[in-house]
Amino acid sequence: MSLDVPLLNDYKKDFFLKRFPQTVLGGPRLHLGYCAPPYIYVNQIVLFLMPWVLGGIGTVLYQLGILRDYHTAALSGGLMLATAAAIQLTSLYARNKSVTVRKVRAAGITAEEDEYEFTSCAGAETVKFLIPGKKYLANTVFHSVLAGLVCGLGTWYLLPNRMTLLYGSPGGAVVLFILGWLTLCIGEYSLIVNTATETATFQAQDTYEITPLTRPLYIFFFVSVDLAHRFMVNVSALEQINQILHILFVFLPFLWALGTLPPPDALLFWTMEQVLQFGLGGSSMSTRLRLLVMFVVSAGTAVTSYFIPSSLGVALFLTGLGFLLSLNLGSIGFVLIHSANRHHVEAKPQTLPRSFKKHMLWKECLFYVVMLALALLETGILHHFVRFSQTAKGRSQTIVGYVLMVLLVILWILREIQGVYIFGIFRNPFYPKDAQTVSAFLEKQTKLMTVGAVRRILLTLVSPFAVVAFLSLDSSLQGLHSVSVSIGFTRAFRMVWQNTENALLETVAVSAVPLFISTADSWWDTRLNTGIRLLLVGILRDRLIQFVSKLQFAVTVLVTSWTEKKQRRKTTTALCVLNVVFSPLVLLFIVFSSLLSSPLLPLFTLPVFLVGFPRPVQSWPGAVGNTACVCADTVFYHQMVPRLSAALQTAMAAGSLGILVPGSHYLGRFQDRLIWIMILECGYTYCCINIKGLELQETSCHTAEAQRVDEVFEDAFEKSYRNVCSLNEHFANILTPCTVLPVKLYSDARSVLSGIIDCHENVKEFKGDLVKVLVWVLVQYCSKRPRRKESVHQTGEEGQAPPVPLAADASPCPRSSEDTSSLKSGTSADWSSDDIFDDEPAIEKGKVGKDQSKALPDAKLPIPGSIESRRVSDGAVGSLAEDRLFQAVMFAYPAVDKGKQEDLACIPLVEFTCAHSHLLSLPAEWRSSHMPHSRLKEMRSLFPEDWYQFVLKQLECFHSEEKASDILEEIVKDRVLQDFYVQIVMTCYYTFFEIDSVIPSPGYLMRVYSDALPWSVALNWLRERPELHQLAVKAFRYTLKLMIDKASLGPIQDFKELINYLKEYESDWYIGLVSEEKWRGAILQEKPYLFSLGYDPNMGVYTGRVLTLQELLFQVGKLNAEAVRGQWANLSWELLYATNDDEERYSIQAHPLLLRNLTVQAADPPLGYPIYSSKPLHIRLH
Repeated sequence: MSLDVPLLNDYKKDFFLKRFPQTVLGGPRLHLGYCAPPYIYVNQIVLFLMPWVLGGIGTVLYQLGILRDYHTAALSGGLMLATAAAIQLTSLYARNKSVTVRKVRAAGITAEEDEYEFTSCAGAETVKFLIPGKKYLANTVFHSVLAGLVCGLGTWYLLPNRMTLLYGSPGGAVVLFILGWLTLCIGEYSLIVNTATETATFQAQDTYEITPLTRPLYIFFFVSVDLAHRFMVNVSALEQINQILHILFVFLPFLWALGTLPPPDALLFWTMEQVLQFGLGGSSMSTRLRLLVMFVVSAGTAVTSYFIPSSLGVALFLTGLGFLLSLNLGSIGFVLIHSANRHHVEAKPQTLPRSFKKHMLWKECLFYVVMLALALLETGILHHFVRFSQTAKGRSQTIVGYVLMVLLVILWILREIQGVYIFGIFRNPFYPKDAQTVSAFLEKQTKLMTVGAVRRILLTLVSPFAVVAFLSLDSSLQGLHSVSVSIGFTRAFRMVWQNTENALLETVAVSAVPLFISTADSWWDTRLNTGIRLLLVGILRDRLIQFVSKLQFAVTVLVTSWTEKKQRRKTTTALCVLNVVFSPLVLLFIVFSSLLSSPLLPLFTLPVFLVGFPRPVQSWPGAVGNTACVCADTVFYHQMVPRLSAALQTAMAAGSLGILVPGSHYLGRFQDRLIWIMILECGYTYCCINIKGLELQETSCHTAEAQRVDEVFEDAFEKSYRNVCSLNEHFANILTPCTVLPVKLYSDARSVLSGIIDCHENVKEFKGDLVKVLVWVLVQYCSKRPRRKESVHQTGEEGQAPPVPLAADASPCPRSSEDTSSLKSGTSADWSSDDIFDDEPAIEKGKVGKDQSKALPDAKLPIPGSIESRRVSDGAVGSLAEDRLFQAVMFAYPAVDKGKQEDLACIPLVEFTCAHSHLLSLPAEWRSSHMPHSRLKEMRSLFPEDWYQFVLKQLECFHSEEKASDILEEIVKDRVLQDFYVQIVMTCYYTFFEIDSVIPSPGYLMRVYSDALPWSVALNWLRERPELHQLAVKAFRYTLKLMIDKASLGPIQDFKELINYLKEYESDWYIGLVSEEKWRGAILQEKPYLFSLGYDPNMGVYTGRVLTLQELLFQVGKLNAEAVRGQWANLSWELLYATNDDEERYSIQAHPLLLRNLTVQAADPPLGYPIYSSKPLHIRLH
């Protein structure tokens, strides 16, 4: 990467410099980039200060004692409502006048887009430029009313006397009054005049005009705290909060400009996730609907528990609901409903979740019922024991606390030894070393799998009951109910099952404080119940982990900006010095970002850190798996995902991927495939993930980072170390290797066919093999066709075979010169009609039918499996449209003298000599031929009769018949059947190679293989018979694959070996083209092998591509989740706000430690471009 790669190109810089001031001021466009009339700026300033003027009227009347404070608010709000309505009506009127804003023609692109011509101060074009208006009439009314409320409440909020009472300083009140009204004007302008583009952009398109509500929303929040303080004067904490918020109110424009405060939609989902996870003990959900439903049900659980009068009832209620809500109820119910209707399940198996079978096993339902019953029984017994044995309560809870500590240590040890690194730093001595094959790895991993099973039992069956025992023995449940008890224990009993490992850690922390810290009472507030303590410890645990991850990410960005030469820029030294000098401020940003659970945003991925706005764990607004940049390579991920999900199930259950937390990211690698895995949701014995597949056509940046990923995995899994506990050399990388998974997937091998496909000896053998393969393919096709229902005994009691007439569309028999002359004389009459462009030639259709019936009065229906011989007389020829049309379009053949035209191949009336030959007879529509009869006789010598007989004797279609070998011997001796095969096989051969003596070039073989030959009479005849055409192309492809195998593996010894080759091609191979739909279908059906012939225009060589389905080792590593969120936050800012979509921009260039290019690819479209994205996949963990 060049040091001169721009952060923003020149055009985007000008665009950004105009957009950012507009964002800061809330919408006024004071920097247009061209000369505009002064009234444009004056009008914007007047509209900007209008709320202050209207609010100032009420403030003056209040200060003079004429109005009360609430009357002042009502007056200012009413005036603002009337003004907002007038502004919107003016905009609506201007738009209805249908006067367009005329652009000034200029040479530059920027000028063409931005420069406008205005005719008057209050003209329609000026109004539409200043006040674009709302898209929906409902928003016009709603936003006008909202503007009045904001102005009225804002006037009340910023009354000078009120702020003087809060701070006791008139000077400070004046400063807050002036700056506060600037904040209000910014919010009002964005709402009612012209909405500014926010730096905190969540949605790519603001369909419902939510953006104008962003700034008024935060103004309402600040005002609501002040209103609460007005009505609850005696609450000192509320007064302090109100004082702080009045100061923060004047800094709102800076927070809006920096994008720290989220838009309403992102704020809503983020708040629901945070409350559900830390307040109610749940988990982030995979979909917005699931999040909403789970939030409502969980909140209802906490509210209901508050009104239950019995303490035992509360304990049992919270235990039962906590267990049930931690299950994957949606998928369980879905499976049970489909299990009840087996017919529906069989009809639509694809509608079931992939991680579940067609129906849920009754054992799983029984397991959940038993676990629920045991949990309720344990809670009831222990709670009863506490009530009647107060003296033993404290001692029992202490003992359970020690048990939890032991369990925590054991589970931690068992989890850490499952991965290749301990703490991501030290190499695990128990992990299999240098295992590069599946069998060797599985053999070495046997003991670890046993350890993983023990860990899963402890985590699933033992730990939850131990934590439930600790909670049931707590004295907080015995006292009077309170809001804190309901919230705290609702979360505690839910966390036991939702995330057992974190619940165990939090419970140990709460129980260990009074045991090991004698002065705990002095700082650990004894008035807080155990549930609230667990809640606080849970928040502290999560924020501390985020802080460490963000700090590691920030250090990596800072250090690599200097140490990596390709990342070094002219400003790098200055940025590094500033980060060191202002390191306390940087740490403050990291702490603030961790407290808000928002991403740490590195601007342009440089060491310039901002606090991104809080957003949901998924980071993107769209539904998971709805969009992807689908291409031909997507099918590989379609095939891989079900297999990978099964392998991940084993690894997650064993603990090889660490603690499963929503928002965690993993990266998998195999050959040229990169898999991005994100955890969406976790619960008791299940996990929900999203799998994305990244592009296979690697760019230079993609290749550079993929090579670094390969190095990281190679050092972890394939390199042998002398030291028992060596260090992770790539600790600074955001990717930490976890484990390898045996997954059944396709390996992709490509080879150059130079020396094979262009070798004359190989091509000569190819032409001979093609005839043999054509025979085998046609015999196999005919033997597998549905058997005719007609019995051979219908042919006669004496065992005579049925006659075989020529097919209805067969070519005519040899004719005399008089026949030819009569055909020619009748042709011009038919084609001289005015209806020449109709679907059929204009002939007397009724007369044709009558003439045909007269010409063949004794005609009988042809017997299936036979050939009909038809004589054409002079009188009949004039009435047969097909023959006349056929003769009329014989333009493709060379002109010959009359009487010397070469006869076409024709088979006279014949009879099968074997009564069973009709079972292998070729379809009647194939039996005509475009090849001259003499040419067919010449090529008959190429037909391998011994091979034909050998193929027939190998048939197994008569396994149910008695004396099958005798039947096959009779069929082999049937010369009529053999003649049929000779004609069809050689006709197909002639279609591909009309000149037998010429050796085809590799390009010609490629064209035939691709079914891309130019039009000819022979090829047209073949394509008119689609089934035969497909069989001929398949035989050609089989033969070409056979030629490559013979060149690679050696010559074929006998017919038996050749049969084995062809049978293997038929059953285990798909041989075709990558661009074909059948290629995709074969991959999804998991054909063991696939082969494709291709041409590399860059190298000028022909290539072969072989896909092999086999169980291989798939490498998986865990990514720094905060590094991913930070880079995605910058990507969102760059593309949605700065519109920096330059493909060569700095922030998309390869970074060996941050994996910047891969991270951008993995983002949801339209910002990212994964070629595959799965729907939420539910994985069972037991």
